[in-house]
This record gives sequence, C-alpha cells and structure tokens, in this order.
Amino acid sequence: MLNFKNLVLTFVFIAGSLFAEDHGAMKAKKDGYSVKWQIKAFSSAAPDFIADYATVIGVDGSVLKEGTNGWTCESFMPMPEGGFPSAHHAAPACSDKNAVAWATAYKANEVPKLEDDGWIWMLHGDLGVDNFTLGTDGQKDAGHEHYIESGPHMMLMPKDPSSLDGLSTDYTTGAPYVMYSGTPYVHMMIPLENYYDYQPESNPKNN
Repeated sequence: MLNFKNLVLTFVFIAGSLFAEDHGAMKAKKDGYSVKWQIKAFSSAAPDFIADYATVIGVDGSVLKEGTNGWTCESFMPMPEGGFPSAHHAAPACSDKNAVAWATAYKANEVPKLEDDGWIWMLHGDLGVDNFTLGTDGQKDAGHEHYIESGPHMMLMPKDPSSLDGLSTDYTTGAPYVMYSGTPYVHMMIPLENYYDYQPESNPKNN
C-alpha cells in the first residue's frame, strides 16, 4: 500500500513534470511572438550586412528596432494564435523603400507607384502563392494549379511593370521568372540556394 509520504512525493514529481511540460510549451509559444524573436526572425530574411542596420517592424505595425540603412524587415503573414512555429511560417522580408511602397500597395489592393525599382530579400522563403493568381498567399491546400511555395529568394519589383513583358513565368527551371504577369503587381522572382526545399516536385532536378 502506498503510504502518505510516498503519495506526496509522487504528487510532487507529477506536478513538477507537468509544470516543466507546460513551461516548455509556453516558452515555445512565447518565442514565436516575442519582440526578441520577431527582431531576430524578421531581420534574418536578409544577409547580416543589410539586416544588422535595417528597421524591424512587428506584426502589430510597431517599430521594434530603428534602422539606419533605409531597409525594412517585417513579416508578410499575420501572426497565428500562439506565435509563428518557425521563421519560414512568418514569411519575413527585408525591403528597400521602393519595395516597401510596392508591398504596401499590394496589401491595400492599390496600384504600386515606385520612384525606382525595388528589391526584397526573403531568405526564409514564403508560404506560397499561385504564380498567376493574386490573393492566394498561404493557400497551399486550395488546389491552385500553379502554386509554388518558395525557399530562399530575392525579388525585383519594377518601377515599370512593362519592363518584364515577355519574360518567362516558368518556376521549374531554376532561373529567375516572372510572377503575377499581366498585373500591376508583376515582379521577378530570383531563386537562391535551396529554393525548392518546400516544393521538391518543382525542382528542375526532378523534372
């Protein structure tokens, strides 16, 4: 028969174990939305020679870190309950001022007006879009025919959308290609190393 002393020790052990598990789960969730995590995850979308001096914007729109080089790093996805499970799920991007103007217009469904071509770094990739269909961000399981979930890449957002007319829209060759062709949001995708990690079936090695 379990005596009172052993019963108490057993209870303390179980309670301690449950607390450790809960604490670990809470920490994992907290890390996915804390200011420290956001600054690290969002700024690491670009090389450190850009990221270290960039402004970082939190998911609530507040400035988490003031920068000095004119670049802005932020998440392109809304914060899920409990925080992002990884930097990839946040789809963080570091953009120059023209690319920020492009992204702001895209989110507002307005025509981008840029002073010059814009550039974006996305070293954590994104959650994917249909290459020809606006508003499909993150809809991986929606059955879109030309869906591509990207690994590390850069993007060129042209001041003059017509400058990309006639360029390839094929995302399965490994070469730069055009996304959203024929729309005001047309831009060039530039695959980097490990671009096809999240969608190996589109890798030219597998075609």
